[in-house]
Amino acid sequence: MKKPEWLEKEKLYNILFESDTPSGRAFDIILMVMISLSILISFIETIPSLAHTFKFALEILEYVVTIFFTVEYIARIYCSPRPKDYVLSFFGIIDLMATLPPYLSYFLPNARYMLMLRTFRFIRIFRIFKLFSLINEGYVLMYSLRKSLNKIAVYFLFVLILVTCLGTLMYMVESGHPETKFTDLATSVYWAIVTMTTVGYGDITPVTPIGRLLSAFVMLLGYTIIAVPTGIVTATIIDETQEKPKDGRCPRCGENIRDNDRYCSHCGEKL
Repeated sequence: MKKPEWLEKEKLYNILFESDTPSGRAFDIILMVMISLSILISFIETIPSLAHTFKFALEILEYVVTIFFTVEYIARIYCSPRPKDYVLSFFGIIDLMATLPPYLSYFLPNARYMLMLRTFRFIRIFRIFKLFSLINEGYVLMYSLRKSLNKIAVYFLFVLILVTCLGTLMYMVESGHPETKFTDLATSVYWAIVTMTTVGYGDITPVTPIGRLLSAFVMLLGYTIIAVPTGIVTATIIDETQEKPKDGRCPRCGENIRDNDRYCSHCGEKL
């Protein structure tokens, strides 16, 4: 007797969306292997010597991986109780973007390198190995970043004004020298950004004594202000983790929670 369609969909759903069953866990591991293989193929194809030697094998593997991800994406839509919600979800969008590049490459050759977006699918490994404690820390970090966004924006604006002023000042000091590389304000501001962030490419350097003195000042200034955004986010994280739950239990699932948790490690509820 043929099984009802809803039972087939439920079985397929448990394999594709759940990892509590042996079949679901096995599929997720196969999925990780296919993602790793896809990314490895993309790297090899950018190395001319290897790409030419293994051209036929790489093409076959790419077809196999593309068919796998296409069938998987269609199957997820088919068995999902709410297909629209899955398609518009974070994982749904990532799954689609991981499937489309091989097809888009026929019209836009460089689009195939969007395959690197498949790396985001490795987030599913949190579900496979039940790393809920790490997910809790991730929630705290994301919340702290959102809460610090306004302060970081003000800081970024301040730095933008500062590098513009320093670049202009360096242009005024260096522009009169015949061997100068500070030929315009845009180049001078670029130098100020590179120097203040302590990157120091060395493609543009001052030649006058005053210019070198100013350059040394900008380098030291960079060390003093580069840690400010980290300090802002760290202070917010400390404020969040110091707030302790009142009764030690999650209000949603009733499970015990750790003192520093801001989200339940069992159900994800905000505490």
